[in-house]
Amino acid sequence: MTLTTDTLSGLDSSPGGILNLVRSGASSSRAEIARIAGLAPSTVTTRVEQLVAHGFLREAGPGSSRGGRRPTQLEVNPETGAVVGVDLGAHHASFGLFDMAGELLAEQHLDMEIADGPDRILGWIAEVAARMVDEHAAPGQALRGVGLGLPGPVDYPGRRLVSPSRMPGWNGLDAGAGLGDLLGVPVVADNDANLMAVGEHASTNDGVAHLVFVKAGSSIGCGVIAWGSLFHGARGMAGDISHVAVPNAPAVVCSCGRTGCLDAVAGGAAIVASLRAAGVEAADVQQVIRLAADGHPLATQMLREAGTRTGVVLATIVNFFNPQRLVLGGALSGAEAFVAGVRSAVYTECLPMSTDFLEIAVSATKARGGVIGAARLVLDHVFDPATVNAALR
Repeated sequence: MTLTTDTLSGLDSSPGGILNLVRSGASSSRAEIARIAGLAPSTVTTRVEQLVAHGFLREAGPGSSRGGRRPTQLEVNPETGAVVGVDLGAHHASFGLFDMAGELLAEQHLDMEIADGPDRILGWIAEVAARMVDEHAAPGQALRGVGLGLPGPVDYPGRRLVSPSRMPGWNGLDAGAGLGDLLGVPVVADNDANLMAVGEHASTNDGVAHLVFVKAGSSIGCGVIAWGSLFHGARGMAGDISHVAVPNAPAVVCSCGRTGCLDAVAGGAAIVASLRAAGVEAADVQQVIRLAADGHPLATQMLREAGTRTGVVLATIVNFFNPQRLVLGGALSGAEAFVAGVRSAVYTECLPMSTDFLEIAVSATKARGGVIGAARLVLDHVFDPATVNAALR
């Protein structure tokens, strides 16, 4: 959670708002809360005591003195529950168990097939999440919620999947509600690239307010961070570049029915299919990357072409949005040829002012980015001031 000057000017001074002041790092003592929120010290004390009594906050020892008595530090109580972040791909799933302060307790990366359908996959997710809590959470640290990343377009704010490719049976499904019914806790779902963007931004925490994250794996997706927060757009489609037509690309038919879409000519599945058509044995994206690392000329060429095509599409976003950082994630970000192609196209196609201070980087969070973002999403929901205030009544 990032607090800007505009946010602070309309600050929620309720107990839930105070909790999020502490959670964001804007305040760590009663005195700081009183100063920032403009509340009387006695009011702050009463509200903090409520939050401590209900397990939302705890005292963390004395802080630094500014000339008087050392203030007692406050922090989110990590021990009152746990959340699970889930990042689904086409053929794999990543799970992370986090405490209420957002610290990772355990993680798992498992094979699965999203095409097996929602009934089977959601039931399996519920089993894995419950088992992680049983095996790795402290006694009494119950599951409080799940964040779920989905490899397809997710309507916002409705959170339903809309015409997802290679996901038979998932269209129109509120997967969060379905998983929530199985687990009996809130589940918040979003597109996987969006959650990777959130995870990357939260993990780096270095003041970058405008970021574009590209998930380049079997398919290609994109998430946008604007002014420090995830930007969905009007319907949740902000940053969705999968079906942008690539100039001068081969007329490959896409799952959407059109030809030349970025996903169809530059996604990992497309590269694998092209190599197989050329007689090269390639089981998956990772094998393509290994072939290129071993100097296979056709694999290297196709990865660089895919990077160039992706970079041409991203150049429009860079020119339009002018981010500080462009982050490449997903399996293809591990291929030097792909990354080089993206860099070359962006710097060639963009205006100099758009790229003078642009950082193009490979993801620092790697396979954890999606689960970190999913955990942040559900923690934001659990700690929403309205939810917290209702719990205190």
